[in-house]
Amino acid sequence: MDTDQYLEVFLEESREHLQAVNDNILRLEKQPEDLNLVNEIFRSAHTLKGMAATMGYEDIASLTHKMENVLDMIRNHKLNVTTTIIDVIFLAIDALEDMVGSIQEGNDGKKDVSELVHRLDQIENGKSDIQIEQVATVEEVNTVLTEMLGLDEFQVTIVEQAKDQGFSPYRITVELTDECILKGARAYMVFESLEGRGEIIHTSPAVEEIEEGNFGQSFSMIFLSTVDPEMVKEIISNVSEVKHVEMESLISVVPEEQQGESIVEEKPDLPIAKEEAAATTEKSVPTVANNTSKTIRVNLEKIDNLLNLFEEVVIDRSRLEVIAEDMDNQELTDTVEHISRVSSDMQSLILAMRMVPIEQVFNRFPRMIRGLAKDLGKHINLEIIGADTELDRTVIDEIGDPLVHLIRNSVDHGIELPEVRKQAGKSEEGKLTLRAFHSGNHVFIEIEDDGAGINHEKVKKKAIDNGIITPAEAGLLTEDEVANLILSSGFSTADKVSDISGRGVGLDVVKNKIESLGGQIAIESQPGKGSVFSIQLPLTLSIISTLLVNVQKEIYAIPLSSIIETVILDKEQIMFAHGKKVMDFRGKVVPLVSLAAVFEVPSEELEESKEHSIVIVKKGEKLTGLIVDSFIGQQEVVLKSLGNYLKDVFAISGATILGNGEVALIIDPNELMPK
Repeated sequence: MDTDQYLEVFLEESREHLQAVNDNILRLEKQPEDLNLVNEIFRSAHTLKGMAATMGYEDIASLTHKMENVLDMIRNHKLNVTTTIIDVIFLAIDALEDMVGSIQEGNDGKKDVSELVHRLDQIENGKSDIQIEQVATVEEVNTVLTEMLGLDEFQVTIVEQAKDQGFSPYRITVELTDECILKGARAYMVFESLEGRGEIIHTSPAVEEIEEGNFGQSFSMIFLSTVDPEMVKEIISNVSEVKHVEMESLISVVPEEQQGESIVEEKPDLPIAKEEAAATTEKSVPTVANNTSKTIRVNLEKIDNLLNLFEEVVIDRSRLEVIAEDMDNQELTDTVEHISRVSSDMQSLILAMRMVPIEQVFNRFPRMIRGLAKDLGKHINLEIIGADTELDRTVIDEIGDPLVHLIRNSVDHGIELPEVRKQAGKSEEGKLTLRAFHSGNHVFIEIEDDGAGINHEKVKKKAIDNGIITPAEAGLLTEDEVANLILSSGFSTADKVSDISGRGVGLDVVKNKIESLGGQIAIESQPGKGSVFSIQLPLTLSIISTLLVNVQKEIYAIPLSSIIETVILDKEQIMFAHGKKVMDFRGKVVPLVSLAAVFEVPSEELEESKEHSIVIVKKGEKLTGLIVDSFIGQQEVVLKSLGNYLKDVFAISGATILGNGEVALIIDPNELMPK
């Protein structure tokens, strides 16, 4: 069978399924009991296996088949979710992504996956890192619980009943550091950390002795829980001055048909969870089938060509509107109005085809940060805000690498180690926020951390040593201007070059990439409190709605998406603050900016007006009033670049050709905001 015609579909759907597996595995690590997540992961792996087998990619098919077996054991309660299993599946995803990428580059997609297949085989056969205790009979189990662990008959009964209700019993031994002085307080913190995650039914020594600190450096407990044991170990290990945690699985009831066999590590059947899972599976198929939308995949180049053609239609539409107005022909006017309405709808559809949520970039970062935090021994909580913010596909494809570099930089150099944060009076867990939002004709992406911030004096010294600034210039810079020096070519404050952040290579690479996309990057930082890297990117929408305004004899276009309101002010209503013009806008003091002054528009001998026309524009929470001579009206225009020779004109994002053939400059209101 000739499979070449299906290659594009295979690549696209493979990437979608791998991303789905990646996202759901991250969720499963936090919710190991959620069988719905396991089912979702299984379905994605199963579909990927089938597609790969059909296309003849044997290595992909064999690896996904082994993943499928492990997932099937988890969803059938034959295996528990552990950190080890999660790590191996992530390694498998990496290998699958490499193979799919190889196929996309025109290669055969082959890769030696024998080691991964072997590791998945071990997990499937119960030879992972989880201990398997050999306990032959019920009597022997009860002997262990009563004689060796000190449980009385009542406590043994509790353990047996708990197992029937889906709980697993563990013996936990906690060893404190030799330097620990307040042993009772630390033990109490261990008990408190387990609250809500299970039940402690026995301690050795007794609770009273432990809380008074009357024990050596270790104590033990019998703990009943449905939480993954690896997670329990991690929770206890995070308590200060805990040196070591050991967990042993204890199964007190062995069914007759299993007597003489080993007691395995998986959790017992949970009847309620099983029923819910079965119900979900049975109901999900018709639901998905009924809601499936009909889609086709179109090459992006075709959409680009369509958009370029439509730009010419918009220019001609504007010309027709002017002609119809001059000719004063009602039939022509009606026809032109109808063309305008239809073409506006067409324009919205074409632009929507190119717009995709920035989630496509953001969704790779939770996994990446998990791995980085693990490698660096840090605790990091990632918060993503505005993942549904849409951006042009061409920008989406290019912005990923700069964001990876900035996030690695924040994780490596920004957020401190847990013990350092604790000494500084901070939470041991660092916070990293990834935020996206629209403002006018731009998208802003912010990477914010609550880490150590940028050492301004160190940056100044390094900049002077590298000849970037002089000592005299350094004394005149604000803190934010100093922080932005780290974006200079070849600049590095790192004491040693790190493989993780790459700061030794220079953040100037990031700056250059963002500027090549027509964007800008800025840094705000407070020592000891953290840093914010703010990226401004154009939506790259070729057709935008604007308000045309007159400034003397010049015409400017202001994007409607930035405009709050238009206002007519008497001269007496204009006030001054710190020597600059301001106005009262609904109780807020808003600065005023004259476009004639900003763009140095030649003054004409015109009759002085007693009123000022003001356009109120916004960027986030900031407002500014733009002073113009008059409003012309709303018009959709084609955004054209000014070219390489005029690419850095202040507060101008491009130009457009009006219906009468004149050229109007398009204003970037974000540049006119107060700093």
